[in-house]
Amino acid sequence: MMMTQIWITMCVSLLLAFLKFQSKVTKSMQQILRLFQLNLFEKRDLLALIGGDPPENSQLNEKQLVLI
Repeated sequence: MMMTQIWITMCVSLLLAFLKFQSKVTKSMQQILRLFQLNLFEKRDLLALIGGDPPENSQLNEKQLVLI
């Protein structure tokens, strides 16, 4: 069990380091991880998300407005 958690942590760290290298942004790996946590259910390009590009479809769904 413990070895599995260590391997998962290492894989996530390597993926974050790779994305940081590919995007060439000045954000830390911790900031990138936090950004992913906040946008977990968003369907967006990862490099666009890290770069701070606005989402393509930023309009609210009409059915969501009924809940307000």
